Parts: sequence; C-alpha cells; structure tokens
Amino acid sequence: MTATGLSLYDRAATDSASVVIRRYSTSFAWASRLLPAGVRTHISRIYALVRVADELVDGPAADAGVGREDRRRLVDDLEAETAQAIDLGFSTNLVVHAFALTAREHRIGADLYGPFFAAMRTDTEEVALDAEGLRSYVHGSAEVVGLMCLAVFEGGRPRSDEERGILRDGAARLGAAFQNVNFLRDYAADRGELGRRYVLGTEQGLTEEAKAAALARIRDDLRAADAAIPLLDPSCRPAVWAARTLFGELAMRLERTPAALVARQRVRVPDPVKAGILVRALARRAR
Repeated sequence: MTATGLSLYDRAATDSASVVIRRYSTSFAWASRLLPAGVRTHISRIYALVRVADELVDGPAADAGVGREDRRRLVDDLEAETAQAIDLGFSTNLVVHAFALTAREHRIGADLYGPFFAAMRTDTEEVALDAEGLRSYVHGSAEVVGLMCLAVFEGGRPRSDEERGILRDGAARLGAAFQNVNFLRDYAADRGELGRRYVLGTEQGLTEEAKAAALARIRDDLRAADAAIPLLDPSCRPAVWAARTLFGELAMRLERTPAALVARQRVRVPDPVKAGILVRALARRAR
C-alpha cells in the first residue's frame, strides 16, 4: 500500500536522515547496518540532527558567509524548532521531524538535547576550554548522544538499578571516548583552522605528555563501555562493539604516532582495517 499523508511525510523525513548518515560518516553508516532495521532507523534520525547541528557550527554555514553571531542564533532556532517538534509531533524541517519521531517514542527530552545544543553554542566561539569547561562540553556534545542511543537500544525494557547504572555510565563514557579520540585526531584542524583547543595541557602545542594523558582518559572510558556492552540486547551488541573497536583502533594508532605529527596531520584507520572489523562484527552477529 502506498503511504499517504503523515505516513508519507514521516517516511520522507526518515529517508532524509538516512541520506545524512550515508553522506557524512561511512564508518557509522556501516556499523549501523549491523543493527536491526527498526533500531537502525532511530539511530540514523539521531545522527542526522547531531550532524546538521555540527555542520552549522563547524563548516558549511561559515563557508556560506554566515557570521558567528548568526550561527549562534541559528543554533538557538534549531533547538527551539526541535523542542516544538517534539511537543507537536511535526516540523517543516525534515531532519528535525525525523528526530522528533524518535524522541517522542523513546522519551528523549530536554535533559539530553538541551546540553547538546549548549555545547553547539560553545562551538560558535573561539575558545580554549579549561578542565571544567571541557567536561561540560564533552557531556553535551557526546555523552548525551550516547544516552540517546541507549534509550533506543533499551526500548523501555526492565532493568535492575545496578544494570541501569552500568549501562548509562557505559553509554555516556563510550560517547566521551569517541569525542576525545576525535579531539586528538582533529587536533590540527581544530587548532589551526577553527581556533579551538579541546586537548588539555596544550597551551604551547601538543606534547607527548598531553597526548598520553588524553589517551589514558580514553582507555578508562573504553573500559567502562566494555563493562556495559555485554548487558545490551544481543541484537545491538555487534554494532556497538564494531564502533567501539574502530575507535579503539584509532586510539592505538594515535598512541603510536608522535605528538608532533598528530599536531600536523589527521591520523586515520585504513579502509582494509575497517573492513576487517566489520567482518568480525558480522561473525559476532551470526553467532
């Protein structure tokens, strides 16, 4: 039966979110394919809103000549539009509408999307964050996204308080690990092109000591995530394991790369290595 009316609009919005994840992140796109179809749809909706907001503050808007104050206003507008869409169940912005569908179904509220947009506002400024500012930024830009995904993975299933605590801590800290790996990987662009400093102890540049301290925090966060992954629904574990393994691989490559080189160029995981991780994840799913 051909979809019509709101059903057709929902489908178009969901399709638009799928386009965003395919265009912007091949790694997350192939990892998400390991998820059950329904879960994958929700994760693509979350990713799409997060990516659009990130692009608003980081690149295309500035390339289009949009000034800093206008970008900040656009972040405010996007947050207000998101809140309204969740309240009404409709938005003229297809990506926002898609996110609202997931937020309404899985009870993702302002306690999660509010800190995210606050972090995006931070990105409209050239700023060197201190330890407390960085903690707040990582929570808003990454930890809450992990918690949004967890809300989808859990789907309201009953949990003990202990299990719920382990899962929430693992989801938040996996998001933090992803973000802190990105900070090291993108150090050159963040510092040189955007005027931002997200790695502590780099006032005079990226040193081996600062890199080692950042990687130690990443390893701690990945250990917390590793404790949570076995508690996830079996259908979701391979995809989360794949994403965690990919970023763990990137962290190891950053560890082996001299700080002076990390400060000048982007370290990446070669495609054959990514493919190998995918094959192993597929084997886990088959089991």
